[in-house]
Amino acid sequence: MAGEDPVKLGLVASLARPGGNLTGVNLVISELTAKRLGLLRELVPGAARVAVLVNPANTANAETTLRDVEPAARAMGLQIQILKASTSREIEAAFATFVRERPDALFVGNDAFLTSRRVPLVHLATRHAIPASYTVRDFAEVGGLMSYGVNITDALRQVGVYAGRILKDAKPADLPVVQSSKFELVINAVTARMLGLTVPPSLLSVADEVIE
Repeated sequence: MAGEDPVKLGLVASLARPGGNLTGVNLVISELTAKRLGLLRELVPGAARVAVLVNPANTANAETTLRDVEPAARAMGLQIQILKASTSREIEAAFATFVRERPDALFVGNDAFLTSRRVPLVHLATRHAIPASYTVRDFAEVGGLMSYGVNITDALRQVGVYAGRILKDAKPADLPVVQSSKFELVINAVTARMLGLTVPPSLLSVADEVIE
């Protein structure tokens, strides 16, 4: 599985014809950046300044997130503030900056390290009353306000299907890269109430799950 375009990463020659010994699933996470920012703006309509948290150690993901979020923010009339963290201490330092500068919302970038630190991230966001948007439902399940992204379970199922076909002698070069097409919006209504936010009916009607 790859969150970035595997062609851009140099893993395959093309999505339709991988051409080598690799194939799999493209999670298209980076392509969802503008959509996720728009959903955050819809949930926090008064937001004017949004902090964006990325992991500088994951250069490709960080650069892609910033490349996509900056024009999307401009189009929505939002100011963004970039903060970086690649360790637990740097995450704490980032939230210390939030406390001083009080952005209206937080946009957490796509990154395996940040996902692995989802519990302290969500705890800090709630403690400091910062509405935050995340990439995967794992965050919303532990109390994060909102997540929008690929259904990882569905993507893993497809990986398993491909693994089975390859074990039965299919060649990876002949198996086109699958692009995820199943996405999910999860809203934690309990957290929304704690933050004094009213989830608009327009979001409730399209949410795949509302956690109560």
